[in-house]
Amino acid sequence: MGLEQAIVDFFTNIGLFHLTIGNVIMILVGFTLMYLAIRYEMEPLLLLPIGISAVLVNLPLTGILSADPHHPGLFYLIKHYLIDTEIVPLLIFFGLGAMTDFGPMIADPKTALLGAAAQIGVFIAMLTAVALGFNPQEAASIGIIGGADGPTTIYLTTKLAPHLLGATAVAAYSYMSLVPIIQPPVIKALTTPEERKIRMEQLRPVSKREKVIFPIASMIIIGLLVPSAAPLVGMLMIGNLFRESGVVERLSKAAREELMNIVTIFLGLGVGSTMQAESFLTLSTIKILLLGVIAFASATAGGVLLGKFMMKLSGGRINPMIGAAGVSAVPMSARVVQKLATKEDPGNFILMHAMGPNVAGVIGTAVAAGVLLSVLG
Repeated sequence: MGLEQAIVDFFTNIGLFHLTIGNVIMILVGFTLMYLAIRYEMEPLLLLPIGISAVLVNLPLTGILSADPHHPGLFYLIKHYLIDTEIVPLLIFFGLGAMTDFGPMIADPKTALLGAAAQIGVFIAMLTAVALGFNPQEAASIGIIGGADGPTTIYLTTKLAPHLLGATAVAAYSYMSLVPIIQPPVIKALTTPEERKIRMEQLRPVSKREKVIFPIASMIIIGLLVPSAAPLVGMLMIGNLFRESGVVERLSKAAREELMNIVTIFLGLGVGSTMQAESFLTLSTIKILLLGVIAFASATAGGVLLGKFMMKLSGGRINPMIGAAGVSAVPMSARVVQKLATKEDPGNFILMHAMGPNVAGVIGTAVAAGVLLSVLG
């Protein structure tokens, strides 16, 4: 009898016999993300760990997500202590700050307005999400995808709608990798070839003093005006101050390299761990993926339209395409703008002008998230 029971227990604990159709679908989704990351290098630093962890959490009986206080699963610990507590998204912002040069925006401060204009995509997607039946907290978490900033999306979703984390994070990072496909049609639809040919004056040099003062002043001003955005903006600016001060190069290097690499691994694994079949395979996920396209496209349009308005005010000295770079996919959006400019005029170099709204978009998305959090949190 004991042997018979042991045999029954053995076959009962074979995961293959507990595999559901949902598990199989999600395993295929995981394989798809890995394929896109490896074959086409689409956001590979995130989509590869997200994809492989999505496969792992959909293998039955592994216990890797077990919440048992005596024997917690590895992925449960990663998500519960690093993602849900916002530690990883905030450390990502710290690393981003150490990697970001705000010089182009400081040299031409008006380009910050273009970064702000692109945030219209956040609110258009949010209102559309409400119209599709999502509650305000869920809609805000979906809308922030339009900022094209993965860590901000994760940060806000964790606070307002944690059950949507997997879908919103996958949408944000997937569409960030598709910026070269999503943005050009929108830009071309809103601009003429003559406008895309506009050349801009060379940016003025930015002093070290300006670069050091900027993160300190930004952190204080935004912290006082939008306290809810202070954690994100604060970590971004601390990392940037490390970079620009020039006196802690070892710390700055660690922030943008070793620390960034470590937290990126945990971010990918933590997000992928939320992609269990029962929570991911829903109608809401499909809606979120569709809304992500709307968010990115409307954010691009918002930046370009303000760019056209500024072009008129400047007497044709501003290329309206740089407004598209207000979508904070750094530096992909700026590169898309440069590519389109070069296509119309091979001698037109506006990359650094596009980097102004591009880095401003990072700040703008963090501020937008802070506003939504203060209203809906």
